[in-house]
Amino acid sequence: MLHLVGSAVDTFHADLSRVYAADALRTLDDPARFRAIVASVDPDRTWRFAETMEGLGAAAPLSLSDAVAHIGTLGVDVILPQMFCLPGMTTYRSLADLLGIPLLGNDATLMALTADKARTRAVVADAGVPVPAGRIVHADRPGARPTPPLPAVVKPSDSDNSVGVTLVRTPEEFDAAVTEASRYSSQVLVEDYVELGREVRCGVVVVDGEPVCLPLEEYAVHRDTAPIRTREDKLRRSDDGELYLAAKTADRAWIVPTDDPVTARVHELALRAHAALGCRYYSLFDFRIDPEGNPWFLEAGLYCSYARGSVVVTMAAAAGIDAPTLFDHGLRELERRTGSRVARPSENADRSERGTPS
Repeated sequence: MLHLVGSAVDTFHADLSRVYAADALRTLDDPARFRAIVASVDPDRTWRFAETMEGLGAAAPLSLSDAVAHIGTLGVDVILPQMFCLPGMTTYRSLADLLGIPLLGNDATLMALTADKARTRAVVADAGVPVPAGRIVHADRPGARPTPPLPAVVKPSDSDNSVGVTLVRTPEEFDAAVTEASRYSSQVLVEDYVELGREVRCGVVVVDGEPVCLPLEEYAVHRDTAPIRTREDKLRRSDDGELYLAAKTADRAWIVPTDDPVTARVHELALRAHAALGCRYYSLFDFRIDPEGNPWFLEAGLYCSYARGSVVVTMAAAAGIDAPTLFDHGLRELERRTGSRVARPSENADRSERGTPS
């Protein structure tokens, strides 16, 4: 099992990837079933290989051509993608196809689509999923962008983790918000602000060929003091510079009871989005809930690292499915889709004991 980690862009994305990958290596550690190998890409686009995250520091850097040749000697059965920068989500995932190795995750084509928030909105809206009214503006054309209806949320069209996102309430704030968002993308998405409400995420996992919704996770937002989630709500650095996941404490995120009326509404829309986008193995969607209880699609984040800190894993745990069992569901789906044989539990294991979503 090859964990594809790091970033070809910057240290932030490399650190983020390694936080999740280190957790996944611990969570899925089972030497009797898997040999884990870490393939790490650095921002200078060199590669390093090791069997542990700690071993990367002593590993020799390799060029792309040498790295590809090395992967060919390893006998890899499955690639688990753990990269979060745009090239990592697209170009580097496509290496799996080039090498003929099954990738346990959504493919490069779908990741490229969902990295573009405007295109994603268009696809899911066509499937009947409500989205806030929105429009694309360009930072280099200030005279061609009238101030939109306010309040509005201004965001880069193709960045994650709430980077460059601003809630604009007055016309005087609009140009500065577009300038800030354009630091991270050539296109800026301006969406009508959906009043709170609530904000939730919905995960979907494919079990025996069928998509199944998991319990929702809700996030701490407040109409007056925290009307939108920012980067600081999701990721922070400790005093010693280590990146950590900020949205994992009970006061910032919690599981929504399955009998909450919003659950069924969001589940229906999440399944529509999953099918419309053509998601594989799993999917993850953010929804804003207005004061009347109506869900509005915000964006797709089609990640699952199988680390305990991964949102899909957290949701699955609330349904009684631990991370290794969730991973087994993914392996079975990979076999169903590709015909490949990969390491998995004994054929005699009682599947009911390993858990399935309800």
